[in-house]
Amino acid sequence: MPVYHNYVDGKWKEAVGARRRKVLNPANGQVLANVTLSSASEVTEAVAAAKNAYSSWEKVPAPERGELLFEIAQQLKQKKEELSQLLTSENGKPIQEARGEVQEAIDMGFYMAGEGRRLFGQAVPAELPNKQAFSMRCPVGIAGLITPWNFPIAIASWKMFPAIMTGNTVVWKPAVETPGMADAFVRILEECGLPPGVVNLIHGTGEETGVAMVEHPDIDIISFTGSEETGRQVAAKAGARLKKVSLEMGGKNAITVMDSADIDLAVDGILWSGFGTSGQRCTAASRVIVHRRVQDELERKLVERTKQLKIGNGTDEAVEVGPIINKKGLEKIHHYVTIGKEEGKLLCGGQVLRDASYQGGNYYEPTIFTNVQPEARIAQEEIFGPVLSIIPVDSFTEALKVNNNSAFGLSSSIFTMNVNEVFQALNEMDTGIVYVNAGTTGAEIHLPFGGTKTTGNGHRDSGTASLDVFTEWKSVYVDYSGKLQRAQIDNN
Repeated sequence: MPVYHNYVDGKWKEAVGARRRKVLNPANGQVLANVTLSSASEVTEAVAAAKNAYSSWEKVPAPERGELLFEIAQQLKQKKEELSQLLTSENGKPIQEARGEVQEAIDMGFYMAGEGRRLFGQAVPAELPNKQAFSMRCPVGIAGLITPWNFPIAIASWKMFPAIMTGNTVVWKPAVETPGMADAFVRILEECGLPPGVVNLIHGTGEETGVAMVEHPDIDIISFTGSEETGRQVAAKAGARLKKVSLEMGGKNAITVMDSADIDLAVDGILWSGFGTSGQRCTAASRVIVHRRVQDELERKLVERTKQLKIGNGTDEAVEVGPIINKKGLEKIHHYVTIGKEEGKLLCGGQVLRDASYQGGNYYEPTIFTNVQPEARIAQEEIFGPVLSIIPVDSFTEALKVNNNSAFGLSSSIFTMNVNEVFQALNEMDTGIVYVNAGTTGAEIHLPFGGTKTTGNGHRDSGTASLDVFTEWKSVYVDYSGKLQRAQIDNN
C-alpha cells in the first residue's frame, strides 16, 4: 500500500506522528493508498525551506528558469498516459477528460517557459531631461498554494508555473483526495533538477494544514481555489495579516438558448458542460435559460440524450459520466435534488445509483429539472454535481437578466445565430468568461481564468494575468543629469 509523504527542501518525509488518511477510488471504494497528514510544525519547516531557497532562486535569470520549465513540460508530455490513469483512479473523471487535464498542465508548462524571455516591464519617457524611467516585475516571495481535487494537476500548474517562473518559492497543499497526482507532479520537478526548497509539498487538511499556511507570517501570498465558504475564511485570515490573496471560487453558470439557436448543437454543449466531470467543475453549467419557443424541442432532445449517457468507472474508454468524489458530495447532491422536487418539475434522473454495477462507487444519475424559477435555491446555490435547472424566458432581454441574477460570475454561454444578440451578450453578461455557441467549460491556458462577484477577488489564474498574481511592480528612475531634478516641481 503506497504512502504519500511530504516533500520539503528536496527530501521526502512523513509528517510527525505518522498520522495518515486513506485515499479511496470514488469509482469502487477501493483503498488506493494512504497519505500523511501534516500539522503546523510541518508547514513551518516547509516555509523555512522555501525562505532559504528564495534568496538564490530569485537571482536565477528568468530565461534559465524558463528552460527548466520547458524540461518539466517535456517530462509531463512523456508521462501523459501514466499521469492520466492515476488521475482517473483518484478523481474518478473519465479517462478522456483526465488526458485533457494533463494536457492543460503540459500546455501551461510550455507557455510559462516562454515567459522566461517575455517577462516584460515598461520603458516610458521621463518628464525631466537626462533621466530614464522604467518598470520591472519582481517576485512576491513565498507563495502558498492551496488547490482542489477536481483538477489536481491542471489548477496546480496554473498556480505553480507562474509562481516559480517569476522567481517565487512555493509551499503547496493539494487536496487530500488526490495526493497521488501531487506526488507524481513533484517527482517530475525533482527529476528535472528543480533546486531543493523551491517547491515544497505538504499534505494535510484545510482545517489544520491550510489554516497554518494562511496564518504563517512568512508566506507572502496565498493562491486558493475551492469553495466560496472556505475562500471567505482564507480572505479574512490573510487580510488580517495584510497578505496578498488570490481567490478562485464557485460558479452558477448558465447556458442561454435563444429561438434562433442550433438546438442540436446546444444539446451537445449542455450535456458536456452539465454532466462532464459529473458536474464537478466550477465552470459546469447548472442553469439552462431557454426561450419558450424552443423549450419543448430542447427538453425532448436533452432528456433523450441524457438517458443514453454511459455512467461508470472512468477507466472505461466509453464512459461519459464518472463517479462523485466522495459520499459527502453524493449526499449534498441528493439533498439539493430533494429541494428541487419542490421547486421544479423533474424530467429525468434524481437518484443515487445503487445497483450491482455501481457497487462501492459514488454515482448519481444525471438530473434535469424544468420550469424552475430564477430565484429557486437549485438555480442560485452551487450544487457541484450533475444537476441542471431549465429556466424558460420570453425574450433575450429577460434571458440576460436571469443570467446575471446570480451571486457568482464565472462563466456564461449563449447559443444564437443572431449576431446582434452575440455582441450584446458579450457586453452585458457579467461573468469573467463568455462562450458563444459552445458550453461553459473548456478554458484555454493562454487567457485569464476567473470570474466576477463572489467567484473571486479580482485576480486571475492562467495566461499572462497570472503573472500579476505572483509579482510586484517596481518603478525605477535613473537620473544622469548630475544635478538634483525635482519631479512635479515648477522650476521656472
